[in-house]
Amino acid sequence: MRNKHMALHFTIYHHFSFHCFMAPVLYLILTLILTVSSSSSTVHGQPSPGYYPSSKINSLSFDQGFRNRWGPQHQRVDQGELTIWLDRSSGSGFKSLRQYRSGYFGAAIKLQPGYTAGVITSLYLSNNEDHPGNHDEVDIEFLGTIPGKPYTLQTNVYIRGSGDGNIIGREMQFHLWFDPTQDFHNYAILWTPSEIIFLVDDVPIRRYPRKSDATFPLRPMYLYGSIWDASSWATENGRYKANYQYQPFVGRYKNFKLAGCTADGPATCSPPSASPSSSSDLSQQQLSAMAWVQRNYLAYNYCHDPNRDHTQIPEC
Repeated sequence: MRNKHMALHFTIYHHFSFHCFMAPVLYLILTLILTVSSSSSTVHGQPSPGYYPSSKINSLSFDQGFRNRWGPQHQRVDQGELTIWLDRSSGSGFKSLRQYRSGYFGAAIKLQPGYTAGVITSLYLSNNEDHPGNHDEVDIEFLGTIPGKPYTLQTNVYIRGSGDGNIIGREMQFHLWFDPTQDFHNYAILWTPSEIIFLVDDVPIRRYPRKSDATFPLRPMYLYGSIWDASSWATENGRYKANYQYQPFVGRYKNFKLAGCTADGPATCSPPSASPSSSSDLSQQQLSAMAWVQRNYLAYNYCHDPNRDHTQIPEC
């Protein structure tokens, strides 16, 4: 019996000693693995655009640049952060105080996790109030989703043809390289007389050049934001609808940026540049970053859709 106890003590001692010895070794191995993994993700993650136009523009508070447009009871400003929400009774929207004919328009936005199918959270330029049925629009729209599937970021451009039965959308959709529900990220539209550039955390994701006056928005627009129910089309072409069991659906905005040429400003005004170059052309580093996004995260391009009537989208 004594020998059995001695054998057991010997086994326990060596088992304990082995694990006491191995614990730091395993920790070191795990640390090395995580370091290599982290290094690898940096290499294969978001490339630096090399230039950060958002850092050149001061942030505005909500009250300095905007007012409520609709759903005031579903809108709250607290310590510089705007919260808007959608429930069964209403959504909400806001609008810039001034109208612009070019400029940089952005905000940091955080989206709601979980079931958000059918719900759109947006930041967009429009002149629909001035030209109903015949307006221009430049959209950043987050199309709601179901758990386990990523949000879709839709960019779109309308030119004098929405609301009159002849809607000609120019949609490009992306899945992001991060989870937009975990933190705020900067989303922006840079609209100049020669092009429109969509940016995510200062990385250009889409460039829409002015190839003709007929395919480019030239009339002044306001900046809007909103959250609303678009169940008929927003998530997988309407397959999944807004489910108010999960209400309220919330969108959060902060670090608003409005910089550009107002509609009543001097003709000599020039909008901010998207690039470090005086020519306003994107740098090679910015073009490489945009190519990386489109290669890895582009989900839909209207120019490549065989079901589209390409006579209506000659810029393609």
